[in-house]
Amino acid sequence: MATAAAAPAHDVGRVVTLPGVYAPQHDTHLLAGALRRESVGAGTDLLDICTGSGALALYAARLGANVTAVDITRRAVLTARLNALLAKQRLTVRRGDLTGPVRGRSYDVVISNPPYVPAPLPHLPSRGAARAWDAGPDGRAVLDRVCDAAPGLLREAGVMLMVHSGLCGAERTLERLTAAGLRAGIADRAHVPFGPVLRSRLTWLRSRGLLPEDQEQEELVVIRAERP
Repeated sequence: MATAAAAPAHDVGRVVTLPGVYAPQHDTHLLAGALRRESVGAGTDLLDICTGSGALALYAARLGANVTAVDITRRAVLTARLNALLAKQRLTVRRGDLTGPVRGRSYDVVISNPPYVPAPLPHLPSRGAARAWDAGPDGRAVLDRVCDAAPGLLREAGVMLMVHSGLCGAERTLERLTAAGLRAGIADRAHVPFGPVLRSRLTWLRSRGLLPEDQEQEELVVIRAERP
């Protein structure tokens, strides 16, 4: 059965989420708040990588952007298209691995809420709901690929906004983006209660040194990178 989700802060609107599709959570709304501060409007070409339910893509469309949304799972693509239909918003939704479906194109703004939860298994899941969050032992299996793709996706003065957990190392993200020639910094931070996935892995995360024993909340960061 599909479920509906909504949020109080930087409301991205109500969306339907089919089983196995990531529903909007704290990270979605934090990224929406950062996007709101950018000059997004009519004529802005925007790419949403790992769109999931399409909530952020629709948020950008309501700001006036021309939005292309990409996800690797069929259910996410179907969900995003359904939500666009329900919201009466125009989205181009494509299925594929990160930037594969938009190879050769560039954008004014790129946003991404990729999988970033550290996972005990060395390989990424190929099916199931965990594809939306599992990201390898350090949580960076997808993050690093998005960072590496960013310079080729952004037009001059283009901006990328990406949200992820502090467990993955915000400084590592900044260093990687800076080395790629972008100006990068932290646009937003928030501390939120551990979700069910992290709660189930607390012992493993602490044994790996990824989570201090006294830390009782997850830090989320929005990374902003701009092409000079």
